[in-house]
Amino acid sequence: MLSKIIRILISILGIILGTTLYSTLVKYFPQVSFGIENIHLVTIIVGLVIGTIFYLISPWIFKEVRSAIKTLDKEISKYPQTDILLGLIGLVVGLVIAYLIVGGLLGPLSGMPLFKTVLSIIIYLLMGYVGIKITLKSRDDLFNINKLSRLSSVMAREKSSKKDSSKKSMSPKILDTSVIIDGRIADICRTGFIEGKLIIPKFVLNELQHIADSSDDLKRVRGRRGLDILNIIQKELDIEVEITEKDFDNIPEVDSKLLKLAQTMNGKVVTNDYNLNKVAQFQGVEVLNINELANAVKPVAIPGEEMIAQIVKEGKESNQGVAYLDDGTMIVVEDGKKYIGETINVLVTSVLQTSAGRMIFGKPRN
Repeated sequence: MLSKIIRILISILGIILGTTLYSTLVKYFPQVSFGIENIHLVTIIVGLVIGTIFYLISPWIFKEVRSAIKTLDKEISKYPQTDILLGLIGLVVGLVIAYLIVGGLLGPLSGMPLFKTVLSIIIYLLMGYVGIKITLKSRDDLFNINKLSRLSSVMAREKSSKKDSSKKSMSPKILDTSVIIDGRIADICRTGFIEGKLIIPKFVLNELQHIADSSDDLKRVRGRRGLDILNIIQKELDIEVEITEKDFDNIPEVDSKLLKLAQTMNGKVVTNDYNLNKVAQFQGVEVLNINELANAVKPVAIPGEEMIAQIVKEGKESNQGVAYLDDGTMIVVEDGKKYIGETINVLVTSVLQTSAGRMIFGKPRN
């Protein structure tokens, strides 16, 4: 219902715009009437045509307006509120000055309406821009902004002390090459569990590009998959992504650069690399390990619990059989070798949690 009302309003706007535009053209350029005497009828027809066009393209207009508003809101949120307020004040002052200039100086140009209109638009844009620039440049001297800034910073510190953990979770997340190629980061971002800005270092992009151009087929596929995942994150997901040019030329290894960048930006490294995880812990850099997250959300098996599993292969030890859960968790079944290819009931005897994942040990349920 709301969409229909909006489409009707847009079509009405088109009718008004069409009739107004045609009336203005006829006024200053009589030849556009093509000698037709009933100008009012032609004006109405032109308005209806323009209104119909606006009605047909109204879904696209509505979509583009929503996208523009969302982009504008995202851009405005990057700036302090004091700067936005001062910018608006400067804009209003600039437009008032432009109004006075247009009314006082352009009066003699009334005989050239088109030239006067274009010049007026230029003056309004120029004075609005000048007003914004002057107020922002002089913000420390206007309205005693320094005191207001100190007051706002005190209030911000009090607020942050109450929401310490929330603020900590909003620190930037720096992606390494392995987690991009892995691909699960896109699904995690889609669920909304990752908060804050995603940082893609330029040197990681270069490494991905190098892998994608490799002569080795497997490496080339992995590299291209990583680039596809980045495109999905940047274009399809509602999360802020920043590609940083920061680099450390004196550090040759990409992993070491990642840790240095995380220390510089006070961010967290997102990875599934076990060795990078250990080095980061040693250097005091916070890490979000995708494998640890995957292990944490796997179903918990309790000793004494019974489950159904299909024995798919022989285990390392004598008479052992191996099965897998849907999430990839390995089940080692004692005396399960003879059941290879069969689906049996398995009684869980113990569960082993390692950094590589969870292993379940059990025996056939008789």
